Amino acid sequence: MTMFTTRPEILGTFGVVTSTHWLATASGMAMLEKGGNAFDACAAAAFVLQVVEPHLVGPAGDMPAVFYSAETKKVEVLCAQGPAPEAATIEAFKALGLDLIPGSGLLSTVVPGAFGGWMTLLRDHGRLPLREVLEPAIGYFENGHPMLPRVSNSIAELTELFTGEWPTSGAVYLPGGNVPKAKELFRNQAAADTYKRLLSEAEAAGSDRQEQIQAAYDAWYKGFVAEAMDTFCRTTEAMDSSGRRHKGLLTADDMARWQPSYETPTSVTYHGWEVFKIGPWGQGPVFLQTLKILEGIDIAGMGPNSAAFVHHVTEALKLGFADREAYYGDPDFVKVPLATLLSEDYASGRRELIGERASHELRPGTVPGYEEQVGRMLAGVRIAGQSGTGGASVGEPTMASMVAAGRRGDTVHIDVIDKWGNMIAATPSGGWLQSSPVIPSLGFPLNSRAQAFWLEEGLPASLAPFKRPRTTLTPTLAFENGEPRLVFGTPGGDQQEQWQLGMFLRRVHHGLNLQEAIDLPLFHTQHFPSSFYPREARPGHLMVEESIGEAALADLVRRDHSLERAPAWTVGRLTAAEKSRNGLLRAAATPRLMQAYAAGR
Repeated sequence: MTMFTTRPEILGTFGVVTSTHWLATASGMAMLEKGGNAFDACAAAAFVLQVVEPHLVGPAGDMPAVFYSAETKKVEVLCAQGPAPEAATIEAFKALGLDLIPGSGLLSTVVPGAFGGWMTLLRDHGRLPLREVLEPAIGYFENGHPMLPRVSNSIAELTELFTGEWPTSGAVYLPGGNVPKAKELFRNQAAADTYKRLLSEAEAAGSDRQEQIQAAYDAWYKGFVAEAMDTFCRTTEAMDSSGRRHKGLLTADDMARWQPSYETPTSVTYHGWEVFKIGPWGQGPVFLQTLKILEGIDIAGMGPNSAAFVHHVTEALKLGFADREAYYGDPDFVKVPLATLLSEDYASGRRELIGERASHELRPGTVPGYEEQVGRMLAGVRIAGQSGTGGASVGEPTMASMVAAGRRGDTVHIDVIDKWGNMIAATPSGGWLQSSPVIPSLGFPLNSRAQAFWLEEGLPASLAPFKRPRTTLTPTLAFENGEPRLVFGTPGGDQQEQWQLGMFLRRVHHGLNLQEAIDLPLFHTQHFPSSFYPREARPGHLMVEESIGEAALADLVRRDHSLERAPAWTVGRLTAAEKSRNGLLRAAATPRLMQAYAAGR
């Protein structure tokens, strides 16, 4: 019997698009209607999300994608996560008196990779002209889009910062000196002009589609965009969450040196499914490690909304995330024992640590040869409320609200499947309006992804020039019985793997459709060190939507979880799309925050 859902699960055969904002979803569907494929649709949706969710993503952000090409019959990861600048050394930050990379401002900027990623995807796998893909976003920048209440609220909280410290942001986000009103049209002409110039330079390269896309890429990484970013970082001292003003380290040379890459995904098998994720330069393998731990536990025998389900999934996740802290980093710089971490034997030993009571310890596993590295990680753990990194320590009064707002800097997500069987999950993020001051000539700010690095030597995620930060962005693609089946993901920083895992397990073990699995109460833990400033852990923490029911909540307290009750419909922003065995396409989106939408026909 099908349960009540907040929205119908979308069904169709032509194509499905789902994203974290209805305008992006509609723009993606428009690409399919024009004869574009899933890759065109995903890129168009992503550019629109930069316009309509600027508190969550911006043009100068980053992006990983995992996709299946019906033409090549391969699953690939597209890494558009930019690395640290050449000048970004631990010594340089220590010389500034810093022991953490600020969560905002110019010091925390890495090479903005998202634009290069989208151009690479379109050049190699898309079908439509660049103009078709960019026009929806340019139109919303230039003609206006309805301001989301959450964006208006975020700007209101940052008004003092934007007027006192980041006036270039105030010039864009406080038109006439006023906070934009929710649901009224909002425009960003400077950003529109940037994209129009990119398009103009692209089309000046000739009529060949791929040459145009490459010209746009070059204009960003070797042309006027890179020059504007270089100049701004060299000449601007911006207040950041350290409570002090700093210039940026990013240069035009850093931009020109970098390019996106295609990678073989990391994967494991689980009850007839094969799940594909990005590598250990992100947190994707946490999902895979946790699946292998849970493979020997009777998840199917637990109710999908039960305390037992929440407990066992949470305890397995704690073990996976402990290993993230101990072992994950850019594999171009550090040796990550991924084969061991994903092995059956290793998972079996980790599984034995799960008991009937919640663990309040950070328990990374032991991989021979890594003992000193693990010890250094454990010695540096910051416990929330004990490390003195919050509140007044950030400096002047405006900074407390900036740090609070910066923590809500989040992410967006897109899933697309087309009629040819191409499918993609992408999680763009970074460059949100809270991250750093707007570059006036471009109309948008830089990213703050470098805050994911540590400033201690000898850790897998220690800062180094040209190294990728260990991102939280983690889209997912899954095969069932050897057939491409499912793409899904969510915004949410360290919560991304957790919300996705609950949905996936409910889909696999309990036979729920996508919308049913998304609608059920969600949960997550902050037991392990955060990937974001001020990098603190909350041992034993568990947040659960209270709609799970009082009996389950009481059971979780009895199991010794440090329970934080979340109001119903407030946790997670999941979207998902599926190709059924009979060729039927399905899509779903969360009702939470009343923004995400799925469409298809």
